[in-house]
Amino acid sequence: MSFSTLPSGVNHAIKPFTLNTPAAEIEELKTLIKHSRIAVPTFENSQKDGKYGIDREWMQNIKEKWLKFDWSKTEDRLNSFPHFKASITDDDGTKYDIHFAALFSQKADAVPLVMLHGWPGSFLEFIPILQLLKDKHTPETLPYHVIVPSLPGYTLSSGPPTSKDSGYWDIARIVHRLMSMLGFGDGYVAQGGDLGSAVARVMGAMYPGCKAVHVNLLIVAKAPPNTSEDDLTDSEKQGIARGMEIFNLGLAYALEHATRPSTIGLVLASNPMALMAWIGEKFLQWSDVNPSDETIIEFITLYWLTNTMERCIYPYRQDLPNGVGTLISALSSSNDAHRFQATPSDPPPSQAQAQAQAQDATPQTSTPEPEPNAKSKPLGFSA
Repeated sequence: MSFSTLPSGVNHAIKPFTLNTPAAEIEELKTLIKHSRIAVPTFENSQKDGKYGIDREWMQNIKEKWLKFDWSKTEDRLNSFPHFKASITDDDGTKYDIHFAALFSQKADAVPLVMLHGWPGSFLEFIPILQLLKDKHTPETLPYHVIVPSLPGYTLSSGPPTSKDSGYWDIARIVHRLMSMLGFGDGYVAQGGDLGSAVARVMGAMYPGCKAVHVNLLIVAKAPPNTSEDDLTDSEKQGIARGMEIFNLGLAYALEHATRPSTIGLVLASNPMALMAWIGEKFLQWSDVNPSDETIIEFITLYWLTNTMERCIYPYRQDLPNGVGTLISALSSSNDAHRFQATPSDPPPSQAQAQAQAQDATPQTSTPEPEPNAKSKPLGFSA
């Protein structure tokens, strides 16, 4: 038995998958990088503290490193883990091809665990955790079935339909259907960060089979009643200060994603160095410890090769349906349910009720296995 052995009874709609990017696509990417211009020096792009965004020198250096980067080595490493694609038909007949990486256990009491990424992430962010589990366990001792999907619109999964709007509830439904196809529909745990945290909470409210939810992003619009800053630790005060800094100066990207997703999608799909600047800045500003240049290049190469950017930012319109007005109401209203209400495409009443419950749900945490250090984003609207 191996970590790639699917649970018994899984149907033919789930097939093994291998990453194998055509050489011509890699060559085209390198040609575009080579001929991409770097802006002339300005006061703003000469500052190294990130106050005005990414700096010109960093862009020059990352360009040279990207040209020398060998994507095939990344593919070889990724292919050392089991990958699959599931053919899923939605209620309206829309067909999705959903990619997922996985480690399947042979233990009869293994707990199914689905791990959900956000923006500008992908399944890549969970590869270190899969490696940790793979190194520590055999298929016979692994206490979990670990499922790491690429969410609809991200990397190796197909995107939402172009004929209608989509949102969190649609993502949650597709992910739950994937877990059901794997035989786990009656009992699993959902873990998520950023966009994945919202999806996990919706799953916990909508589907009885989702028995527990763990999130590493939880936005609280206002302090709970009868609380005082005097009750906070120094670490909590620092977190609030950092969060307010991001709220005041770091959400322009989210407003652009929410209010002009077509424009920013078309712009960033036209040039890989533009994509590098837009996303690279986030890796540097949101990380407790800056990731390596190679890590940043890996994430953005995967986005570019899979046309992810223009396909993945649709949930921002649900986060910020009224643009800046949504942010103002978040601070002025005691009702935090705006994140799941007044969206451009409202769900049916039963789903809206479930989403409100998801917003109020208290996440449950049960993490027997240690997790390696990962980037944290204390405040920011999920992708």
